[in-house]
Amino acid sequence: MCGIAGILGADGSVRPLIEALAHRGPNGVRVETMPGAQLAHARLSIIDLEGGWQPLHGAGSTVIGNGEVYNYVELTRDFQLGAQLATGSDFEPLLHLYAREGEAAFARLRGMYALCLIGHDGRTWLVRDPFGIKPLYTLDLEDGLAFASEPRAFLAAGLVGAELSPDRAAELLAFNYALGDETIFKGVRRLAPGAVAEVVGGRLVERSRRWPVAPAKAARDDETSLLRRLDAVLEDSVRVHQRSDVPYGLFLSGGVDSAAVATLMARLNERPVTAFTCGFDAPGAKDERAQAERVARALNLDWRETRFDEADFWRVLPQAAWALDDPTADYAVLPTWKLAESAKDALTVVLTGEGGDELFGGYGRYRRALRPAWLGGRPAEPRPDDPAILSRWRARARGPAGLSPLQASQWGDIATWLPDDLLIKLDRCLMAHGLEGRTPFLDPEVAAFAFPLPDRMKVRGRFGKWLLRKWLETVCPAAEPWARKQGFTVPVEAWIAPRAGRIAERIGDVAAVRALMPADAARAIFADETEGGRRWPLLFLAVWSLIHLEGAGPVDALTAVAGAP
Repeated sequence: MCGIAGILGADGSVRPLIEALAHRGPNGVRVETMPGAQLAHARLSIIDLEGGWQPLHGAGSTVIGNGEVYNYVELTRDFQLGAQLATGSDFEPLLHLYAREGEAAFARLRGMYALCLIGHDGRTWLVRDPFGIKPLYTLDLEDGLAFASEPRAFLAAGLVGAELSPDRAAELLAFNYALGDETIFKGVRRLAPGAVAEVVGGRLVERSRRWPVAPAKAARDDETSLLRRLDAVLEDSVRVHQRSDVPYGLFLSGGVDSAAVATLMARLNERPVTAFTCGFDAPGAKDERAQAERVARALNLDWRETRFDEADFWRVLPQAAWALDDPTADYAVLPTWKLAESAKDALTVVLTGEGGDELFGGYGRYRRALRPAWLGGRPAEPRPDDPAILSRWRARARGPAGLSPLQASQWGDIATWLPDDLLIKLDRCLMAHGLEGRTPFLDPEVAAFAFPLPDRMKVRGRFGKWLLRKWLETVCPAAEPWARKQGFTVPVEAWIAPRAGRIAERIGDVAAVRALMPADAARAIFADETEGGRRWPLLFLAVWSLIHLEGAGPVDALTAVAGAP
């Protein structure tokens, strides 16, 4: 996991871009100038600690990448590349595959990655993994193109001004994330998940798009065969996601997904696996530490508990807002930040359970979508007040023909909520602490198994993730996969309430807030106790905008909105 940046076909220095991404690569920075291109790489050393510095060169081509290519071992073996490789880097085999196959080589990658490859044939490519696990942003210049792992690089280099997109900000308040290829900064774009794009004449041309899932006929295997296949595909994914030359562990909640990952890590490792769990110290807060501890004891994990309280809320909020330059107002950023903060001295790589709900059908909204309207059924989509915002979401979430009703709901989340919220949250919160986050559920082999499963193997009665639960009850009964879960909520409303009066006095003075609503309407949200559900995203936007649009430091931004502690 690293930070990358480049300027293609234009004048200017790449150095300011990569310096703004130094937190992503605490082990060092490399900058290289080539004809028509400047490339820069900030490295977090994971594989081949001594030899894996980038840019990498081979077979006449050059590559820089952020993330991990997990199947580099298999690619080296299957294509007999060993004698040609100068390093043990997971990205180097791609150079030699490109020399043989050209653009088709990108489809062979299994991993999480965002990369730039300048080929021996004179073609330049920007490529992103199909799920969008690793970020990549682009900016059109007058005579070329700039790219970087985070938007802040363009702002720090003075290539674009920090101008708010009101449409994206409105989406942030409606969904907790901004949709699609455009970002909250005018002019800055996300490279689409799965895009294989060529830079031609200083502009991006998308040549192909690798979707993470696809319509497929449901497997006809019986339950016993499916459970056996599930065990094999998950074990294989966890095994390759553990490939690392530095310490690794996991984040363990009380849920099914992280318990599944923990079970397989315990199976594959001789020594106890280090696991971190976050719990909330607040009256009435839902807390799954007890369940996580039961799983940890059953699996003989090196279990470490971290606590999150009201003081953490006010301390972490501005720090997370700084890290999330592409913002998500999902309150899960708060415990994710605290977990990363707690784990950074013990681990460099962390496995997590993101993607289990989307692939195996875990969300309650999926079950509601399968019910008839007279039983409370409704589509598995957000419900913003503005129809135009909902229309934009539906356009982004629409899947191909041939999907079952459940698959259509899953596709919508995989196209929106997953890359635009969950994966941005994971990337920014962990990279701010020098950690690499890995997601074994978001693997092409797992997706090829899980997405085509019959609906009844995903949702049955009041249970989602039915097949995954059935498997877990056998391999880790302590996880209690059929027990009613408390759910994951962060008590942000309780922590905001004591300062709501102070916030009401100040929130209307923030320019980004006024761009979306009258100042009096913003103040009323914090003056009215019944508006608790709208307070957190508006508070987050206000603090975020003071940092990223007006140049305030994190602590000063919070004080300006909520007052001093």
